Amino acid sequence: MTQHSRDTPQFYLTAPSPCPYLPGRHERKVFTHLVGNKAGELNDLLTHGGFRRSQSIAYRPACDQCRACVSVRVIANEFKPSRNQRKLLARNADIVGEQRNPVPTSEQYSVFRAYLDQRHRYGGMADMTVLDYAMMVEDSHVQTRMIEYRKRTPDTGITGRGGELIAAALTDVLGDGLSMVYSFYEPNEQHRSLGTFMILDHIARARRLGLPYVYLGYWIEGSKKMDYKGRYLPQQRLAPSGWLRIDASGEMQPEPQD
Repeated sequence: MTQHSRDTPQFYLTAPSPCPYLPGRHERKVFTHLVGNKAGELNDLLTHGGFRRSQSIAYRPACDQCRACVSVRVIANEFKPSRNQRKLLARNADIVGEQRNPVPTSEQYSVFRAYLDQRHRYGGMADMTVLDYAMMVEDSHVQTRMIEYRKRTPDTGITGRGGELIAAALTDVLGDGLSMVYSFYEPNEQHRSLGTFMILDHIARARRLGLPYVYLGYWIEGSKKMDYKGRYLPQQRLAPSGWLRIDASGEMQPEPQD
């Protein structure tokens, strides 16, 4: 592959396949490779335009006559947790988050495998092996981190390390925010609502880092799998005219341009 081809993205379109979110519909994606010296810069640019990353691929829905998938990003500095979310944070006060380099471990894969087997048994990732998982974590040419969530131990206050791993999130660090690429958790800890907890933790992390947004991927109105992403307000949703703000009242309005 020449340097020119590595730094100049080429875009491709997939064939139609059944939509995993809206029954009776088909999906297509446009995608490109994130490789070369400008992979991080390209990932930032494409994420702003509604793309998501999977390993060294950036993709976006390109479905015929359907625009149901809407990119969502939470406005970190303005977000205030609801009463139920504050209770959830208190319930998980015994969890410590540890940011690490994206290195796969057998401990992570054990939680990942349990999560898939119970929550996504028939999904597209159900047959992922330990090697597939390692590729998901390691195959990245952009700034990526693995955030592990562990139960506190009596030594955590001294060492800063937790004990048992119960959740993890593969997260890209962008120029203007954190992008949650994939997260998973121990399914036997359902009472903790760990999916929600990890989003709340990422919002707090973005705020501490001075980053304005947390990218959550696609929100799909009417999809039970994706509807939860609309609960984190205020947020912005990507429309053909640009990013539109959604506040607690549900009103939509364009954000001022920089």
